[in-house]
Amino acid sequence: MRKDLKSFDKLSKQINDTVKNIASVLFRRNALMMVAESATGGLVQHFLTEIPGSSNFFLGGIVAYSNELKQSLLQVPEAVINRYGAVSEETVAAMANGVRLCLNADYGLATSGIAGPSGAQPNKPVGLVYIAVSHRGFETITVNHVFTGSRSENKMNFTKAALELFLQALNHHELT
Repeated sequence: MRKDLKSFDKLSKQINDTVKNIASVLFRRNALMMVAESATGGLVQHFLTEIPGSSNFFLGGIVAYSNELKQSLLQVPEAVINRYGAVSEETVAAMANGVRLCLNADYGLATSGIAGPSGAQPNKPVGLVYIAVSHRGFETITVNHVFTGSRSENKMNFTKAALELFLQALNHHELT
C-alpha cells in the first residue's frame, strides 16, 4: 500500500508539472481548451483545475461515459461508434473535435479507454487508452497506449499521457 501511495504521489507531481507548463503556454497565447473524458472519468479536469487561475484557459469539460452522451453532447456519429467502438482512434478524435466545437474553444482534448479490471475485447486489452488533441486549423492528433496496472493506476497513467500529448501538441503548434 505504501509503495502504491509513493507511485501515485510521483505521478501526481509529474502531472502537476505538465499542467503548469500547459497553463503557461495557454496563458501566453490567450487560448482556451475543453476536455472530453471517458476512461479518465474527470481526472484530467481535476488536475487542470488544481492550477490557480485555470478558468483563464480551461472552459470546462464533459465526462461522457455512455455512448449516448458521446453522441448527444459531443456529436460523435453513431455510425463511428458502431463501426469502430467507443474505444477507438476514430471515436476519440470525434470526441476531441466535438468538445472543442461545443464552446468554440481553441483546443479539445479527449480520452477513451479500458481502465479495467474488466472490459477487455478482442484487440482491445485492459489498459488501452486512445487520446486525441483537436486544434482549430490543424489535423487532429491521435495516439494510443497500453498500460498495465490496477484501474486507479491505469486512470492516472491515462491522465498523464493525455496531458503530456496535449503539451507536445501545444509546443508543436508554436513552431508551425
